[in-house]
Amino acid sequence: MATQIELIDKYKKELSKIKVKVDDVLLKAVVKSLGPAVYREDASMISAADADELERVKQNFMVRRLGLTDSPKLETMLNKAIDQMGRSRTNKHRAVLYYIITRDAKREAALL
Repeated sequence: MATQIELIDKYKKELSKIKVKVDDVLLKAVVKSLGPAVYREDASMISAADADELERVKQNFMVRRLGLTDSPKLETMLNKAIDQMGRSRTNKHRAVLYYIITRDAKREAALL
């Protein structure tokens, strides 16, 4: 099993590949907020092709965790983050997606 530091390095490289500026403190907070799920291969990934899973991301992370108001704007933010990561690969690292959404929503304080 990878350590938290190894996972953070992996996610940092992925963010750098897609030209996203990385705030180490925020990335660590995102990884930490995922708890033990970040260490399980299946739970650490999100299927961008699964509408039910995307709805869970919207409700459980964007609304509950970040405190955003449920509106069509959330769908737009989620799709923008997925597009930024690349739609060709449907499985995305949950921590990377959450990091991008948190930065775009300017809700860093909700995790720090």
